[in-house]
Amino acid sequence: MADQAHFTEQAMEYMPSLYSAAMRMTRNPADAEDLVQETYLKAYRAFGSFQDGTNLKAWLYRILTNSYINTYRAKSRQPEIDDVEDIEDFYLYHRIGQNRSLMGRSAEDEALDLFSDEEIKQALESLPDNFRIPVILADVEGFSYKEIADIMSTPVGTTMSRLHRGRKALQKALAQYGLERGLLVAEPG
Repeated sequence: MADQAHFTEQAMEYMPSLYSAAMRMTRNPADAEDLVQETYLKAYRAFGSFQDGTNLKAWLYRILTNSYINTYRAKSRQPEIDDVEDIEDFYLYHRIGQNRSLMGRSAEDEALDLFSDEEIKQALESLPDNFRIPVILADVEGFSYKEIADIMSTPVGTTMSRLHRGRKALQKALAQYGLERGLLVAEPG
């Protein structure tokens, strides 16, 4: 067990690199200072559980990263595609399949049957990377949320949110193709 009395001499040498990392995360000097301060407070309190001989720098970075995710990411900026938020779940299906019988098929399968592979590919490619990549990894490659989060180095919650927004944006893009092909009628107003 490490002694908290040795915390200062061992951990303070990493402050400049932790501050640099905090600046890259928060993009704001005051927030970066707060994040580093929070990291050192949490590390000091938990230093008794730190195992001597393990990587102190990695331990501090994990605390910094987790603090950022838990505190600052919750306050982060709005998603890049604001109008995607206005699309209800199953929007495309409800617009196309109102009079069709499902006969045990999913709403997604029913709707996707109406589009060519090229139209689906173009709609998918029109998505911003932070939405397109999770959709491809989940719906094309079959990865789980956790696997996608690991691949993209994002928290699972962020991955789930981006996947949800990406699917909604894909629905919107496919709805546009449906309007162009006469599969949908433009909603009034």
